Amino acid sequence: MNLFGSMFSRRTAPVAGLDVSSSSVKLVELAQDRSGTFTLERCAIEPLERGWITDGNIEKFEEVVEAVRRVVTKSGVKTKQVVMALPASVVIAKKIILPAGLSERELEIQVEAEANQYIPFSLDEVSLDFCVVGPSSTSAGDVDVVIAAARKEKVEDRQGLAEAAGLTPVIVDVESYASRLAAGRVIERLPGHGRDAVIALFEIGAMTSSMQVLRNGEALYERDQVFGGAQLTQMLVRQYGFTLEEAEAKKRSGELPDDYGSVVLKPFVETLALEVERALKFFFTSTPHNRVDYVMLAGGTASLPGLTEAVTEHTSFPCQVVNPFDGMQIGRGVREKKMLREAPSYLTACGLAMRRFLS
Repeated sequence: MNLFGSMFSRRTAPVAGLDVSSSSVKLVELAQDRSGTFTLERCAIEPLERGWITDGNIEKFEEVVEAVRRVVTKSGVKTKQVVMALPASVVIAKKIILPAGLSERELEIQVEAEANQYIPFSLDEVSLDFCVVGPSSTSAGDVDVVIAAARKEKVEDRQGLAEAAGLTPVIVDVESYASRLAAGRVIERLPGHGRDAVIALFEIGAMTSSMQVLRNGEALYERDQVFGGAQLTQMLVRQYGFTLEEAEAKKRSGELPDDYGSVVLKPFVETLALEVERALKFFFTSTPHNRVDYVMLAGGTASLPGLTEAVTEHTSFPCQVVNPFDGMQIGRGVREKKMLREAPSYLTACGLAMRRFLS
C-alpha cells in the first residue's frame, strides 16, 4: 500500500516530478521555504518521437530511457528521487464512505473488502491504495475515502523506466490528481481565492485532451477527447510538405512560413475552440450544471496566439492559460524566458513535484 498512498506522505529529501507523456518527458524540481513559498529550482522538456509511447504504454523502452537521461542532464537536477504518474485511463478510482476513527489497519481491511466490488481483477494483480479525504458531506460521523488501483505491470513499467535511467521512483501518482493539485495553486489566486468557482481545466496533449471540471479541489466531471496538438503538426505537413519530424521541429523553433498564421494557425485555433465548446456542452447535458466560471488551458498547445480569445468567443466564459509556476520564486538554474513559453506544459510535472510537500 505504498505506491498511490505515498502521494499523501511528506517527503523531506529532494524529489523531482517526472511526467512521461506520449509526446515528451517533463521534469520539475521545487523547493519550499518556511513561509510556504515555492521556488522553481529546475525544469526541462525532452520531446519523444511519435509511437514511442502509445495509450500510456511504453513501446520503445530504450529510446524513452535515453530521453529521460537527457532531460535529467538538460535540467541539471541533482536528486535521483522522482515522483511519477500513471494515466487516469489505467487507474480505477472510487470514492467510498467509511466510519470515522478507524485505525490504519482497520482502514486497509475495509478498503480491500470494498475494492473487491469495484476492481475487475484479483487484488493480487493490482497495486492498491487509498486516501482519507475528510469528513463526509453526506453521512455524519463518516469519512470520504478514495480508493486507487492499477494493474501491477502498469506501475512496474513506470518504475522500471525510472530505474533504467538511474533514478529512484518514490511515488507513483495519477496524472489527473497531479494536474489538479498544481491547478489548485492557480485557482487560489482567482478572486475570492477561487472558493466555490467551477473551473473547466483542459490539458491539451498531442493526440488526446483531458477535461476536468473542478470545484473546491474536487473533480465534478472528467472526460478525455481525441483532439490535440498533433493535428496542428499534420496540418503543417499537408500545407507545406514537411515531414512529421520537420513540422515538429519548426513548431518548437517558430521557424514557419510567412502565411502560417492565416493559412494554418487561425483555422486550427478555431477548430480547437470548437472542440472546447463541444466538450463543455457535453458536460452541461450530462450534469445538473449549465455554466462554468472559468476555462483554463494547459499543455504545449495552450499558448497558441488567439486561442484564449477564441475559446471565450465560442463559450462566453473567461479563459486563461495556466502557468503552474505563477507566484513562485525562480531559481538561478531556470532560463526564465524559455520557462514562461513552456510553462503550461509543466502542469502535471509541477503537481508531481508538489507531492513532496504534502503532509
